[in-house]
Amino acid sequence: MTRAEWQAAIRFLHRLSACVVVIFIVAHLANHLIGLGGQQAHRDTLLALRSIYRNPVVELILLACFVWQGLSGFYLVVAGWSARRGLIAWAQAASGVTLATFVAIHVSAVFAGRASGLDTDLRFAAAGFQVSGWPFFFAPYYFLAVSAVFIHLGAAGYWLLGAGRQGTCTFWFTGLLGLTVALLIVLMLAGRFYPMVIEAPYIMPFVK
Repeated sequence: MTRAEWQAAIRFLHRLSACVVVIFIVAHLANHLIGLGGQQAHRDTLLALRSIYRNPVVELILLACFVWQGLSGFYLVVAGWSARRGLIAWAQAASGVTLATFVAIHVSAVFAGRASGLDTDLRFAAAGFQVSGWPFFFAPYYFLAVSAVFIHLGAAGYWLLGAGRQGTCTFWFTGLLGLTVALLIVLMLAGRFYPMVIEAPYIMPFVK
């Protein structure tokens, strides 16, 4: 197998696993937007989603797809570094690296929280916003991650539709939509839409 064929195979598998990852991420972000209506609305939806993705088999497949997305994505970024041209190509690479980094941190934090007995619901995501200093980390952390999801999808749409007007409009529309969704989610987690009810065990890790 030549290097070009190897890269083509990895790219194909990267896109294949992306289908699974995107379904989960879209549901996850939709759940957060439902949270604009209150913590209970978010929790009700979360419990319904958990009945699916916390099935041991489904969770294992999801984790495998996330790991593969990160590893194959880093490989494709490095392999195509010298050949990459244009804003959208670089935006795709940068958003992919951002997502892979976020997922590695976030999944580790979620499993650590679950191991310590915390319910990793909206309280878990918003707790860091309640302690002085930490919002300076968590605001860009969530904003960049959510924005990167849409930018990466927009770039994928650009290549699928062709590097013309339709593809370009798809990229910019998706990217701007992502910035809006990211801002709404960050403001919600920061308690700007309603006061967050977060118990002490969620806050304590940030004040030690």
